[in-house]
Amino acid sequence: MGNLFSIERALRHIDAETDITSDPARIASADRLVLPGVGAFGNGMEELTKRGIDEALRGFVATGRPLFGICLGMQLMLSEGHEFGLHRGLDLIRGAVVRFRDPVDGEGSYKIPQIGWNGITLPAKNGASTGCRSDWKGTVLQDVQPGSFFYFVHSFVTVPEDRGHVLAETDYGRDRFCSVLIRENVSGSQFHPERSGEAGLQMLRTFMTL
Repeated sequence: MGNLFSIERALRHIDAETDITSDPARIASADRLVLPGVGAFGNGMEELTKRGIDEALRGFVATGRPLFGICLGMQLMLSEGHEFGLHRGLDLIRGAVVRFRDPVDGEGSYKIPQIGWNGITLPAKNGASTGCRSDWKGTVLQDVQPGSFFYFVHSFVTVPEDRGHVLAETDYGRDRFCSVLIRENVSGSQFHPERSGEAGLQMLRTFMTL
């Protein structure tokens, strides 16, 4: 749903061999997977379930091979989404997908959805011990500098239960949200690396070598 072909072009630009498929058998045999998507959480899960892709993805992840989600693709990795009702997600990473908080009078104004460029940083350490990462070594961001800008289009954000699954954060409006998440061989970005210039391409190059 959505940005399949722009991602395919970006991957081919970095000399990756690509195959767009909804066939669970072909998904199961891939070296690594990219799960893209734009649109609503409920519709996305309905399509994955109807095609048997949900179970194919869970089986793929269980083998230890790399999976990378983009935008809605990252959101679907979580346990549940609260867009137009409550919907069950893939539950690859425990947590929920919720809407940005609305502006409050007297505290500045901003638009929802967030559309445009924004920076990413290492996750903030709140409290004595949060399990937050102190660097990006060995992840899709290992060759990206904190403060780099990427292109976002979204109204909802992921909230992992475990702060250790937050790889990068971004500030928008009243929220500091998870812009890149990770759990073992599963990672994802809320922004669109395929639309984010050299920094986005570098993320995809790194994913292809993890």
